[in-house]
Amino acid sequence: MYTVTLWEFAALAAAAILVGFSKTAVSGANTVSLAIFAAVLPARESTGVLLPLLIVGDVLAVRTYRRHAHWGTLWRLFPAVAAGVVVGTVFLLWAGDSAVRTSIGAILLLMAGVTLWRRRTAARAETPAVPAAPDTDGAGARLKAGSYGVLGGFTTMVANAGGPVMSLYLLSAGFRKLGFLGTSAWFFLIVNVAKVPFSVGLGLIDGRSLLLDALLALFVVPGAFIGKACVDRINQKLFERLVIAATVLGGLQLLLR
Repeated sequence: MYTVTLWEFAALAAAAILVGFSKTAVSGANTVSLAIFAAVLPARESTGVLLPLLIVGDVLAVRTYRRHAHWGTLWRLFPAVAAGVVVGTVFLLWAGDSAVRTSIGAILLLMAGVTLWRRRTAARAETPAVPAAPDTDGAGARLKAGSYGVLGGFTTMVANAGGPVMSLYLLSAGFRKLGFLGTSAWFFLIVNVAKVPFSVGLGLIDGRSLLLDALLALFVVPGAFIGKACVDRINQKLFERLVIAATVLGGLQLLLR
């Protein structure tokens, strides 16, 4: 078992609640959880502890939003994500904690900047920043899906930080709130389960980490129910702002720590 103080366990429990909340309300907000886990536990090992908790949250999210997924988008993303996961696994074989934090933080801030720039450009052109239906067809959409897919696979493998990247992709493609949450829920359940053998092979998941997970999983469930209760009270514009704000916060924390 990891040796943690009472206050450190309380911080991890709060982060676990936020994992559940992010899965059913504001996807991408779990970058704060990632930061807390990396601060309390060794950075590399923290990803192995966090992954099973994310899967618990994914199961709860799929149970809540399973009917709202856009499967065409998912099938388009998976090949690029698989490539990103392989690249991330290779990166973890030699990268230290500092390199992991700096790389992920820079990618998150870059993606947030691109999304904000796109939305401001659309506003100046007096065109809708968010289309009425998801934009997932055409060469440009396929290129964007491939780019975000590789980045999402890489970031989710090395730091469980794929949520903000994929959130920005879904926002940029024009997904509304329920479609966003349903597509995101299925995406991360499938991807996170697929990551488990890689994490076990890298020594990031073991008996010690699973013991801690067994305790912290109890806090993921109430977080998911809180998120489900709150999501209907969050309008689309606020929802998008919260996702982007969570991305920026997570990126800055990783860069400045």
